[in-house]
Amino acid sequence: MKTRKPAEKSIEGSPQSISLLLQRWSDGDNEAVEQLMPLVYGELRRMARRYMRQQPSSHTLQATALIHEAYLRLVGLEEKRWENRAHFFGVAAQAMRHILVDYARARNTGKRGGEACTVSLEEAAIVSKERAAELVALDDALAELARLSPRQSQVVELRYFGGLSVEETAEVLKVSLDTVTRDWSQAKAWLHRELNKAVTSDE
Repeated sequence: MKTRKPAEKSIEGSPQSISLLLQRWSDGDNEAVEQLMPLVYGELRRMARRYMRQQPSSHTLQATALIHEAYLRLVGLEEKRWENRAHFFGVAAQAMRHILVDYARARNTGKRGGEACTVSLEEAAIVSKERAAELVALDDALAELARLSPRQSQVVELRYFGGLSVEETAEVLKVSLDTVTRDWSQAKAWLHRELNKAVTSDE
């Protein structure tokens, strides 16, 4: 299917209208994609800005380019079974993270010098040249977390990267609010330890 970049103009759609279009897309209605993108573009832009918010103006990967690349990846998915709006934005967040990790791996030509410092989850998501190693380390840590606890990894993906609420995350994963809260707390603590172990090993 021929794809186009989403329109720059943001037109917010209701959760119900978005879910309906996602269902039509899942059922093979390609026209639904064209109708959907203007409705979700605003939220995709907010997500991209969340990723890029601490980047300098000279950064070579801009938020708009990130949105367009994520859009192309979403349209190109072979399996498109969207459960609801929250599910869609969770997958979009995952696509953005993978794009930025690919970008960081390409830039990470050597270990970061200097003294070791404490690395937070927020700092590791910054994709400047200086932070490329930390983003790669975060991706590696998330891959390990997915092996140990797939659900906790999904909670991080949806809550932190996707910006979903506890309620929306529980809806996507079909678990209780308490489970999401507990997984979120445990995952953040585990990732904090893993990220700082990676920094220490780079001394």
